[in-house]
Amino acid sequence: MEATINAHMPGLVARVVAIEGEQIAKGQTVAVINCMKNELAVISEYEGKVKQVLVKEWDEMDVGSPMIILDLGEVK
Repeated sequence: MEATINAHMPGLVARVVAIEGEQIAKGQTVAVINCMKNELAVISEYEGKVKQVLVKEWDEMDVGSPMIILDLGEVK
């Protein structure tokens, strides 16, 4: 099963913290968006392994833009 972490604010990607193949915990910062000179953390709502990072620094984001795909493993 997969889940997508989406941008919650419009702006530019300031940093991508998550690395493909890395295990992510629920509540962990996976990226940072710069919105009107404020840096806002993008927090994972899921626990899983980073399957694909869809963004890089300075990419422009809209609300809901996909950023990271997580592999959640099997649902029990």
